[in-house]
Amino acid sequence: MGDIMLKLYGFPISNYYNKVKVVLYEKGVPFEESESIPSQDEPLLQCSPLGKVPYLQTENGYLAESQVICDYIEVTHPTPALFSQDPWQQAKERELITMLELHMELVTREVYGQAFFGGTASEGTRARTEKLLRRNIVAFKRIAKFAPYVAGDKFTMADVAAGIHLPIIGMATQAVFGEDFLQAAGVDWKGYGKLLAERESFQRTRAEMKAYQQAQQAKKSEA
Repeated sequence: MGDIMLKLYGFPISNYYNKVKVVLYEKGVPFEESESIPSQDEPLLQCSPLGKVPYLQTENGYLAESQVICDYIEVTHPTPALFSQDPWQQAKERELITMLELHMELVTREVYGQAFFGGTASEGTRARTEKLLRRNIVAFKRIAKFAPYVAGDKFTMADVAAGIHLPIIGMATQAVFGEDFLQAAGVDWKGYGKLLAERESFQRTRAEMKAYQQAQQAKKSEA
């Protein structure tokens, strides 16, 4: 990467921002952070086409979409590898990531406003979210191994996604529906989370998230 340091834009409450941070820490890649809040302001849209975070500044320009960023980091910093070299096993790891993000996290996101931000999801939204999520969690469980890692006996990129998203899905469903859908389906995300919490990458990311939350609360108290 030459002498130009990667710069990650976003904020530590974002699960997708934290996903990229875990990958950077796992790889030991030096990077800078710059706070950026999602918006439709033109300067941000020049860096992230949908105005979302995270996005990454590289020596070649900007990249958006967390998995695209993670794949770029994997290719440019191949050691330690976070995807299996075997084509089939790597495909299964990517299958898990797609299941987690497209069919579970994105579905749960519909009720984040009620779960975490004091809003109220409509009855229709809650019903649709519950129907899809209960089905999709069962589908995820069919391919997740937890042996002890989500794709097998090695820590991979699939664990980065699972370690970041599963707690949010569990907490959101508990808050909105009064039941943790993951635990109800037999997905022990808390036990799995304890395994991942032994890794420095997750420890650092979570500590920085808590510090950011505390700083934001302090600002509100002063306002």
